[in-house]
Amino acid sequence: MAFASKNNIFSILNNSNAGDKIRVMGWVRTKREIKNVQFIALNDGSTLKNLQIVVDPQEIEENILKKVNTGAGIEVEGILEDSQGQGQSLDLKAKMIRVLGEADPEEYPIQPKKHSMEFLREVGHLRPRTNTFSAIFRLRHQLAMGIHRFFDEEGFYYLHSPIITGSDAEGAGEMFRVSTLDARFAPLKNEYLDSLAEKYYQEIKELCIEHDIKIGEIDKALSHEFDNLSFKELVTASKPQLEKFLRKINKGSEATKLVKKTYFKIRLGLFKFLEDNKATFLPDWLFQGLNLQKNVLRIGASKTRFRLRFKHTIKDAGFLLTLSFFNLDWVDRFNFISDSSIVDWSEDFFGKETNLTVSGQLEAEIGALALSRVYTFGPTFRAENSNTTRHLAEFWMIEPEMAFFDLEDNIDLAEKMLKSILQYVLKNSKEDLEFLAKRFDDEQKQKPQNERSPWSLLERIEFVINNDFVRVSYDDAFEILRNSKPNKKKKFEFPVNEWGMDFQSEHEKFLVEKHFGSPVVIYNYPSKIKAFYMRENEDKRTVGAMDILFPAIGEIVGGSQREERYDVLLEKIRANNIPEKDVWWYLETRKFGSV
Repeated sequence: MAFASKNNIFSILNNSNAGDKIRVMGWVRTKREIKNVQFIALNDGSTLKNLQIVVDPQEIEENILKKVNTGAGIEVEGILEDSQGQGQSLDLKAKMIRVLGEADPEEYPIQPKKHSMEFLREVGHLRPRTNTFSAIFRLRHQLAMGIHRFFDEEGFYYLHSPIITGSDAEGAGEMFRVSTLDARFAPLKNEYLDSLAEKYYQEIKELCIEHDIKIGEIDKALSHEFDNLSFKELVTASKPQLEKFLRKINKGSEATKLVKKTYFKIRLGLFKFLEDNKATFLPDWLFQGLNLQKNVLRIGASKTRFRLRFKHTIKDAGFLLTLSFFNLDWVDRFNFISDSSIVDWSEDFFGKETNLTVSGQLEAEIGALALSRVYTFGPTFRAENSNTTRHLAEFWMIEPEMAFFDLEDNIDLAEKMLKSILQYVLKNSKEDLEFLAKRFDDEQKQKPQNERSPWSLLERIEFVINNDFVRVSYDDAFEILRNSKPNKKKKFEFPVNEWGMDFQSEHEKFLVEKHFGSPVVIYNYPSKIKAFYMRENEDKRTVGAMDILFPAIGEIVGGSQREERYDVLLEKIRANNIPEKDVWWYLETRKFGSV
């Protein structure tokens, strides 16, 4: 008996007939026995539905059936027949079963019952096998296909913008740094080291005068034995210089030994303090070859001051050397993560500070000024530590850029795109959407009446498709919110009382769900809350920006008409304190053939 090549379950259930010889592979969802006949629910992720495998124990060996448990991967060959049960049209009468991978029922965590999201987070490597997550992944696939299909039909070209970039398109400063430098001890800028060394040197000089120590003799001794390395230079010496210092630690004059002991006990005392406080960023090489004795160091600390005291004896003359460090942030000094401005980025892989991208739009503008219509669709990253369902560290974003478009064209395209994508998924993911809609409704029933959503999932999608988007200026939206009952009765968490404020989720929800009863486009936002590249309006206080608001979600699209005038863009870059050397290329796109 010859069987067809393997088929996925979606294809079998939609394109096969009773009597077809089928070979299929998947994972066991459930296994049950009725009147000595075993029924296996098999799923391969291609559809929400399972294929029911009917097994006659007389035809399949018992030792094989014992291994067919929930979670096991199996291969089945058999003949399709009309199903006698409810919920499926076809069953597969098994002629052969092969266990590809066993799953111990005592250990496999995804058993055939409802699991909480909290539990599924603990088994993230297995949760895609659940109905909820498999439905979401299939839905995401269809959304991506709908996105690419729409832009292709609209004459757009797909570009890949860089993931590692030196630009901050959003200007938010909340970016993940990418670096090959050792975060524990990054190379610092010379000007920063000079200022730090000068500070130390002046303190040491004053202390030497106070204790009748001639700092000139110290410098002279260092110059003689350490290749003209002064005490000032030694304070912030490089690793090779310090290693050379280590090799000569037991040689030299008494004056030199004083410098060695004083300097290293100061420096080691500080490091020891940090190490005792679990400062894991200290470089190990600083401790090699040095012998720090116990009970030599006494540290007193306050919020803004560290004082290290050392006592040394030279030629029977004792003195107390006190070195005070004022207002120094040790994390800034030794760990570049907290202050990147003091790091010498020329020693990094790219020769400059780089980050994971927050947006590919500036690069996409380059494409639009050559190909007219382009879009990027890829991962973006935000280092905003906000633990809500509206904020993600990594997400995929669609960014179209169009030459010869104004703000109205932009809004038209965005509305058309959203409706097209939703229509596409309704057509191609109806089964998964209905499953997720039912799950959503079940969750809503567990909430108090006043917290439940007025729409089901499918109703929300149809609401967007079937309604024209209301377009309202920021000025008008502000007045609507300011005069609304929730605002007057102080029901809003964020009162609407000052023009220029950024609208919050509660305001967006009110406009969409209560006031207009449709998706809303707000345009012409105050320039002070928007990015430098947005086109300045004639009123000089607003820019050609727009946000599209959806029910239950809030903002789903943000966009703007770009500032195409060179002189205006340059003025805005300077007003926002953006270094011109970092955006010279962006300015040149307005200098040569701006549109």
